Amino acid sequence: MEFKNFQLHPLVAAGVEAAGYTEPTPIQVQAIPSVLQGSDVMGLAQTGTGKTAAFALPILHRLMEGGRRHVRVLIIAPTRELAEQIHESITSLGQKTGLRSVTVYGGVSIRPQIDKIRRGVEIVVACPGRLLDHLNQKTVDLSRLEVLVLDEADHMFDMGFLPDIKKIIRQLPAKRQTLLFSATMPDDIKKLAREVLRNPVTVQVDQSAPADTVSHALYPVTQHLKTPLLLELLKHTDTGSVLIFTRTKHRAKRLGQQLEKAGYKAASLQGNLSQNRRQEALDGFRDGSYQILVATDIAARGIDVSNISHVINYDIPNTVDAYTHRIGRTGRATKTGDAFTFITSEDEDTVRSIERVLGEKIERRFMPDFNYKQVAPPRDQEFARPPREPQRRREHKRPEQAGAHAAADHKQKAAQPARRDGRVVQSTGRHGSAARPSGAGPRGKSMQRSGTAR
Repeated sequence: MEFKNFQLHPLVAAGVEAAGYTEPTPIQVQAIPSVLQGSDVMGLAQTGTGKTAAFALPILHRLMEGGRRHVRVLIIAPTRELAEQIHESITSLGQKTGLRSVTVYGGVSIRPQIDKIRRGVEIVVACPGRLLDHLNQKTVDLSRLEVLVLDEADHMFDMGFLPDIKKIIRQLPAKRQTLLFSATMPDDIKKLAREVLRNPVTVQVDQSAPADTVSHALYPVTQHLKTPLLLELLKHTDTGSVLIFTRTKHRAKRLGQQLEKAGYKAASLQGNLSQNRRQEALDGFRDGSYQILVATDIAARGIDVSNISHVINYDIPNTVDAYTHRIGRTGRATKTGDAFTFITSEDEDTVRSIERVLGEKIERRFMPDFNYKQVAPPRDQEFARPPREPQRRREHKRPEQAGAHAAADHKQKAAQPARRDGRVVQSTGRHGSAARPSGAGPRGKSMQRSGTAR
């Protein structure tokens, strides 16, 4: 089958050709006709199967008719990286159409987003939190929305966005087309689908199993030898672009620094970076300035780089779904890739779960000439955080205690005779306050009617 069989608008078809798309992927073959017909669609497909184009192309086709310069399509994504990826795909595929798209997410100034929306856009690609900010400030008008897309719905649920999604949906027109795409279908996503989709067409492509274009291998190793083994593996493996996943932000940063010291063009991508730094790392990885990108799972669904040859799990992920999303960064669009995973003795349960999904045992590999018997240091300092400056402990009092102490201090001071200039002033007031000198006001300040102060 070819894209011309979909009979897309000529300007959309021209964008497809310019982007180098030739044959549609299975999810595109199944989803595009239903979306073109205006049906609600629930798409179940793993990452890397081409589902962005599966909804973007029929949406662009639809927008070629109707009004311009107001928001007609809202696409909600869980991460900034994925939002940018979707926006770039729409811009590429719609390059001949004159349609405009804007990304909306936090971590950057809201003002440029407001300015772009005011100038007129047809498509908004947004993360839930910042979109709610715009809705609360009334800087985006969704009253004429025609299509809602929820992309990576399961990941949005994992990140705790489900309440925000429901708040957003309550502010949308009831009459609309809704498309929901997810790699997995946990119970909460099924419930959401029942609430927001009307008589949906379900399309499913290899829901749970990773892409068959990826080969898998496990590297058993103790924790303290992971970095030496990684350096040895990179030295003896013919790689293109390599994406390495760690479990924590701190470890991603330190490992990126260690790879740089070892002579590799490497960068890290993790949540502590500003949006500009994150974008710089992604752009450098895409254009080849960095050969290696070390990332946390924040990047698992937001990186669209076609030439990633290897995904290396420095730390095995906690779930099979997370494993699927990580390795979905390689072997994309029918290309082949390799997924290497470092495992310790504590990871065997997760390994068995992954093997059940794959339907086969994963090969265990050992690097020849690597010394697996190196003794661990007394304390593993590789990823230890720098020591903090000692801080003086402050004694905190509960509010009621603080109030009681203050009252006691006030009583004690009131019971003592007041002193001024070394002289004792007798207390004469009803509340025990010291007698004020002649001419003094309520606060003991001199009250002069007029004239120059002496």
